[in-house]
Amino acid sequence: MARKTVSRKRRTGETKDQQQLGWCETPHKKSRVSCSSRHAQQWWCRRRSVVCALRGREFRPQQQHELHLQRSMRGFAAGKLPSILKEREFSLGRLNKVFASQWLNHRQVVCGTKCNTLFVVDVLTGQIMRIPMLKDGECRDGGSGVVNAVVAGQHYYPTVASRARLDQQGCGIHAIELNPSRTLLATGGDNPNSLAIYQLPTLDPVCVGDDGHNDWIFSIAWISDNMAVSGSRDGSMGLWEVTEEVLSQAERNQSDQTVPSYAHISHRVLKDIPKEYTNPYNCKVRALAFNDNHKELGAVSLDGYFHLWKAEHNLCKILSTKLPHCKENVCLAYAQDWSVYAVGSQAHVSFLDPRQPMHSIKSVHSRERGSGIRSVSFYEHIVTVGTGHGSLLFYDIRAQRFLENPRTTAGGCRKLPGDTILKLNTGKGWLNHDETWRSYFSDIQSFPNAVYTHCYDDSGTKLFVAGGPLCSGLHGNYAGLWS
Repeated sequence: MARKTVSRKRRTGETKDQQQLGWCETPHKKSRVSCSSRHAQQWWCRRRSVVCALRGREFRPQQQHELHLQRSMRGFAAGKLPSILKEREFSLGRLNKVFASQWLNHRQVVCGTKCNTLFVVDVLTGQIMRIPMLKDGECRDGGSGVVNAVVAGQHYYPTVASRARLDQQGCGIHAIELNPSRTLLATGGDNPNSLAIYQLPTLDPVCVGDDGHNDWIFSIAWISDNMAVSGSRDGSMGLWEVTEEVLSQAERNQSDQTVPSYAHISHRVLKDIPKEYTNPYNCKVRALAFNDNHKELGAVSLDGYFHLWKAEHNLCKILSTKLPHCKENVCLAYAQDWSVYAVGSQAHVSFLDPRQPMHSIKSVHSRERGSGIRSVSFYEHIVTVGTGHGSLLFYDIRAQRFLENPRTTAGGCRKLPGDTILKLNTGKGWLNHDETWRSYFSDIQSFPNAVYTHCYDDSGTKLFVAGGPLCSGLHGNYAGLWS
């Protein structure tokens, strides 16, 4: 019987490996049953046929099971971790009150203070590196949005308008935020009314937005990789865009000049929050939080209102509602997985779901009257609450209760409901015994440090906590790593 002739010509568009191996002769044949879901996805990308599609369905349940297992493990760890955290305190010298912080990487945290200092602390060595503040420019071109580059650290002669703003120096840096790709950092400038943008990981200056607000910037939220919204004490929200032109100019400036320089940009949109229902002088934007799934921006004002805006290339108001607890609403966080906002007030944490009727807002008492909720964050199903009395509380939104201290619940004796709550108290920090302290507070033994800021690292196993004395007239600081 004659042997059938097989053509050995290469088919168009096929690689050499594809000609030599049929679908059943793939190098992954032997390990197809035991390979991970990652290998299955790679194999499916290479082979697109009906048979391969049916084969791929065998791996999807395994992949879903692995994701569900990982999620369950993270949730379990999030609930158990707070009870075993131990504090390691850092020395910040004579800096005054840390208001904002964000992790840059696994060992560096960037912080901003009331004394208008931006610095990076190494959590392994405790070393501190100060970052130069970005100044306003004298000359602006509002039409182009980009102004002449200014050399960092160079002195300039202020105009009448900028000289008036110098009287507001000293309020400090209240917000630090990283964009989704972690390539840009937004914070306050040398003028607390201005928005400063730095490049990561080098922290080289990119630009300053210095023509939007007439009062201090309290909060910042990135709504995309190159667009950020700032909330100000003047009751306005500014939308800023860091264009490719600005980024290219910043890169040229870093390579061409020994001393870094930066551009100046104009706001893209400037909107005032509604003032028709309350005292217009108390409509100060205090906190912002962005919902990336629905492109919605939540804002809290000091008059006790929650505002929701559609935020993409513009800011369009969706709703405004009165909060059930309207005193000292100074912090806000959003949980993507739970679609809920958490608002901190004088003694409560309120949870809002914009999809539900506003009368169904649930509030939880913090058990610490008068000190106020100063910071709030989500990690998995645990809400971490920082108070003005220098303590950290942990609320489980699935169980709808605060985590309990295992040491107090281990005994057989019954305790009051509030006595079993897990509470981590911050260390002493540093307090300046200046004239104010000697005149009014010298008879008080110790002052708790308000937890103005806290943030988890990517692993969720390290919690950076910082703040300072609650009284505005006192000068001091606290920073610690809980791990």
